[in-house]
Amino acid sequence: MIAAASIRTVFMGTPEFALPTLEGLFAAGVDLVGVYTQPDRPSGRGKQLTPPPVKQLALEHGIPVFQPLKLRLPEVVEELRALAPDLIVVVAYGQILPKSVLEIPRYGCINVHASLLPKYRGAAPINKAIVDGETETGVTTMYMDVGLDTGDMLVKKTTPIGPLETAGQLHDRLAVLGREALAETLERLCAGTLHREQQADALSCYAPMLKKEDGRIDWNRSAPELHNQVRGLDPWPGAYTFLAGEPLKLARTLPLDEAHSAAPGTILAASGDGVHIACGQGVLRVGELQLPGRRRLPAAEFLRGSPLPPGTCLTP
Repeated sequence: MIAAASIRTVFMGTPEFALPTLEGLFAAGVDLVGVYTQPDRPSGRGKQLTPPPVKQLALEHGIPVFQPLKLRLPEVVEELRALAPDLIVVVAYGQILPKSVLEIPRYGCINVHASLLPKYRGAAPINKAIVDGETETGVTTMYMDVGLDTGDMLVKKTTPIGPLETAGQLHDRLAVLGREALAETLERLCAGTLHREQQADALSCYAPMLKKEDGRIDWNRSAPELHNQVRGLDPWPGAYTFLAGEPLKLARTLPLDEAHSAAPGTILAASGDGVHIACGQGVLRVGELQLPGRRRLPAAEFLRGSPLPPGTCLTP
């Protein structure tokens, strides 16, 4: 049996999603010899350089932080090799690990991925699962190889997706679930009971990085499809339509199985309980709206400043 404290570990991660897993490594008592994260980036209106969340947490614990622009550079690989890690744990790092890095640790590189692999490989599995109308998702730990999320699976943790749950809400729950999945993975690794399961490529699908254009609403689609799009892209990039040529973001929706004869995109009713919009099939009730340069408002408050009379047409 391997003692967790004897495993020299390097952690690679960048955003808030990675924080619970990093905290789990502290709790597990592994020998954390370094943390790799993305370089500081300009942020906010003042465009001041801001450290990634993972960097801030690592420094609070006195762990050396490395922020290479490109992990594949020979001098960066040599610097990592000098740390002599037994294990590399990767959670939303933001860079592809080259073969030269994958071969360094004797226990391999283990990734915490926010989907039930082999489904939803890629950069945006949380969003894609909701947009596709999935009712269940989870996290998977896997041994990394040179492919994109194609390595052998180790531990899976599942969770239901609520019918009104947004990508932001699911993100936070899966981050905690990722910590649990890695903890179990480390326990099995130390006990010598960690088993690998090869992925079935035929069952996989790709979740590409999100673009702002992904939020554009096509009112010819059904109300349930649009509801999934809205909550799957909340908080970013946000689902939007156009009101008199101006982008209008929509949030907190509910699909209604109601018949109508209006053209898709037509406002049927607008009151304090929401704005009812005709879809290709059914009606979408919108509870929150946002115009450019303004904050997101509940329907009742939005309508006080921007009335939306029935018959108003929202364009794609």
